[in-house]
Amino acid sequence: MTKQIAAITTVRNDALFLPKWIAHYGAAFGYHNLYVFLDGHDQPRPDCAGADRVNFIHIPHMPLERVPAMRRRARTMSDLARGLWLYFDVVLATDVDEFLIIDPNTDQNLGQYLGALSGHVSVSGLGLDVGQHVDLEAELDPAQPYLNQRRFAHLSSRYTKPVVAFQPVTWGSGMHRIKGQDFHIDPNLYLFHFGMVDYQRATGKTLDQSRLATGWSGHLERREALFGIIKNARAVDGDTIFEAARRYQSHQRPLYARNKPGQMPNDPVVKIPERFRGIA
Repeated sequence: MTKQIAAITTVRNDALFLPKWIAHYGAAFGYHNLYVFLDGHDQPRPDCAGADRVNFIHIPHMPLERVPAMRRRARTMSDLARGLWLYFDVVLATDVDEFLIIDPNTDQNLGQYLGALSGHVSVSGLGLDVGQHVDLEAELDPAQPYLNQRRFAHLSSRYTKPVVAFQPVTWGSGMHRIKGQDFHIDPNLYLFHFGMVDYQRATGKTLDQSRLATGWSGHLERREALFGIIKNARAVDGDTIFEAARRYQSHQRPLYARNKPGQMPNDPVVKIPERFRGIA
């Protein structure tokens, strides 16, 4: 029997990523299996292909400081997912700028692959924080696939997140861990984070006064450091380091959170392999 897979996210004031998120996960799981929290009754539904079949849920916009807001969001996502497990076999929970991608070398689509997995509470894709190389890459064309326009990523454990779960779980803040559970990094899955995919659009977020007023300035500054990391790094071919990164992140865990992956030293930057071009 084919397993049923749902994908969920939350979004506010976004016109760039949500149509791509809907297209990516709708093609993988079916548009009617997507659940999107619109954070605020002022948030419109996107006008894009497939959106008429997506399940949109408006929730009240209630500003909080960044840390409690992230915790509340994780509880909301966990509680929604817990209900969905009455109807679905697998639930995937991501930020709207995160795209779980299966290695094209497997010759399977994402839905088929996740439907065949077993033996773990959750699986993570290896985290790749994609950013614009400001000296080599042009401004983003949102109508074109991101991976046709961006060739570099920071190999970041922050995005090696247990976003796929096979039973009811409680995600921690930012979906970076599952409370009371270990994680498993799948050898064929990658979580591409596109939040910094374009310098002008990403740095413009710092002008969002509502974010600054609720403690987001430091978080945004840390994320914007990605542009410098990519610009100044000597990038290596991703395939030469991916397996070593999985081993390191699995075994070298932070003492303060043993159920989170450890970050490799020296901020490794990779060239994204050509086989991923055009996928997202």
